[in-house]
Amino acid sequence: MNRFVISGLSAAAALVAIATAAPSADAQQFFNGRQGDVVFVAPNGDILDYVPSGAAYARDRRGNRVLVDPYGNVIATEMRARGYYPRPPVRDAYNNDVYSGDDPYGDARYSERGAVTGSIPRNAPIDRQPLDDQPYPQSDDYASIEPDQQTPDVMQPKPSQEPVITLKNKSKSEIVALQVFLDRAGVSPGAIDGHMGANVTKAIYAYQQMTGETLDPNNTDAILEQLRMSGGLPLVGYTITPADAAGPYVAEIPEDYAHKAALSSLGYTSTTEMLAERFHMDEGFLKEINPGVDFTVPGTIIKVVNPGEVKAGSVARIIADKGRKQVFAYDNAGNLIAAYPASIGSTDTPSPTGTVTVERVAFNPGYTYNPKINFQQGANDRILNIPPGPNGPVGTVWMALSKPTYGIHGTPEPSKIGRTQSHGCIRLTNWDATELAKMVKPGVTVEFVD
Repeated sequence: MNRFVISGLSAAAALVAIATAAPSADAQQFFNGRQGDVVFVAPNGDILDYVPSGAAYARDRRGNRVLVDPYGNVIATEMRARGYYPRPPVRDAYNNDVYSGDDPYGDARYSERGAVTGSIPRNAPIDRQPLDDQPYPQSDDYASIEPDQQTPDVMQPKPSQEPVITLKNKSKSEIVALQVFLDRAGVSPGAIDGHMGANVTKAIYAYQQMTGETLDPNNTDAILEQLRMSGGLPLVGYTITPADAAGPYVAEIPEDYAHKAALSSLGYTSTTEMLAERFHMDEGFLKEINPGVDFTVPGTIIKVVNPGEVKAGSVARIIADKGRKQVFAYDNAGNLIAAYPASIGSTDTPSPTGTVTVERVAFNPGYTYNPKINFQQGANDRILNIPPGPNGPVGTVWMALSKPTYGIHGTPEPSKIGRTQSHGCIRLTNWDATELAKMVKPGVTVEFVD
């Protein structure tokens, strides 16, 4: 039986179980704000979508069920859902993810900083150590990459042959649950933000291709049950550590290449940027679900996405679908084992056609600016070795392809993946690129399809 048709645990029952369980001392519990016909409403009128750590249940003078903090202050009051549960907006006001006849797979109105085509010398080693343990590469490991042009053209993707997916009265927390489920399954929805955008739609169809099962995104019952069996709640509590708060962080990422080259690294600019990437989140969404939080204070408990385990396996073949703006990874038996939203080429700097191969992999690569190869950048007239880091032009990883100057790599702006064009290469979020890189080796084929 299709496990998404009937579930033994209803969404309402699952959420009631979450809300009535004894809160953990070190975690804030996920709560979608709807328990059958009731919700918990905070004093400011917001619907509570989690049970804060240390909260307890009590009754007020009118007999209403309330949540109180350890000091007896009322956090939220139980009320009937009618009149309090919000309808989803017609348009996604958070990131303008809307469907249109011209671009059924996403919105190409964004521009993204950073260079996107390049190469690493053929003698660059393949290093598969964990990213955090990687030393900076030596000078001969630096990528030579063409910078962005000033006015990129918008690529017109292939029209979708798949029906648009519509969610029915789903809250942001329910959409987060869907995104986390897809992420754990190995079909990345990109940066998790609680919005039903094109990247989520692509991931749903990729899941169906991977498993042969029809996934109903409106069946929150089954999604919550599967989450329960595959790692737990989609949102959990996380305590900011002294190391998280300390960094080191870069004050800002300059535009001028000479200024970039003067930095010791192109690292994260803030605790929120670092934590958002660690937990596969949009940085704005991380701040949104933790209002008023000072992320620089060690010991602070925050809500984060629980993405689950990193996908593992051996990739034998990659398909880069330019129209869908999506990358598909297959094993030797032809089984789809992972899929990722991607930015792939544009009309002014198109991606290659046909089939190429992965030649080498470098984690935490640097960037070499060469005015004889690259476009003229500012007044810079000499070769500049720009240090590596997640905010570098190719992010945290570079997979060089057999066609010179092209590769698969990360990005300093993960929330724009799939919603913008690249300048020839295949651009993924840093976490997706790193995951894929650990599953490939030289000789893996990469096929570009329209």
